[in-house]
Amino acid sequence: MALSHAALGLTSLILLAASILFLLFIILSGVTNVTPFNQTYFLSAATDGITGARARTQWTYFYMCSPGNVDCSGAWPAPPFGWAWNANPTGAPSSLVGSHGNNTTSSYFFYMWRFGWVFYLMTLFFSVLAFFSGFLACCGRLGSAIAGLSTMIALFFYTIAVSLMTATFVKARDAFRADGRDATLGRYAFGFSWAAWAGLFLSMLLFFIGSRVGKDKGAAAAGTGGGGWGRSRFGRKRSVRSRRSYDLGSRRVKDDYS
Repeated sequence: MALSHAALGLTSLILLAASILFLLFIILSGVTNVTPFNQTYFLSAATDGITGARARTQWTYFYMCSPGNVDCSGAWPAPPFGWAWNANPTGAPSSLVGSHGNNTTSSYFFYMWRFGWVFYLMTLFFSVLAFFSGFLACCGRLGSAIAGLSTMIALFFYTIAVSLMTATFVKARDAFRADGRDATLGRYAFGFSWAAWAGLFLSMLLFFIGSRVGKDKGAAAAGTGGGGWGRSRFGRKRSVRSRRSYDLGSRRVKDDYS
């Protein structure tokens, strides 16, 4: 069955909508106790014995909470990783603590998560932009190309975001474990993050495929038309040649009789 712009555009829009939904699950994690928000966190680690920390801390997008999204800190944009404890704490893994974030966070974790946090928001903005431009993909090749370009920009920023997030919290988990503390990565947050990446990637591919649909057919039609014109010219040439042959033959006949 031949592909159509409407079918490709609709499929791409569904994938984009799913990707945006997963992003919202991540960004709004910690806001409420409703599933799946109460299960969405990047890292859960035993922080008992660290100055000013909870017995166990879960790192979400805006908050640090106890398990089940209770006893959360205040919402803050790009919160420093070490705000789970007091300034200059005792008992925290040394690689996590430094002079940033009011003497709570090391340079590596401060900047890695801050940039990762920002790129998540940039991805959400361009994903929404790509979603609305995706309606143009149902109309033709140009709309598909515009939507594909918008999705590619969103995917570029999101690749950076999810890579920084993964590096930050995997390394933090390893630091806690090296210090003899239990620490686990959030399955929901990581699952939503990489599922959103896959949705963006697939929708971008479908948009660009849609930008090619009909192009080859048009080129083939143009080639067929050109071939017909060539044949007609060739046909005329053959008829001219035949007339010239007839004329020459008539001249030869006249010369013989003269």
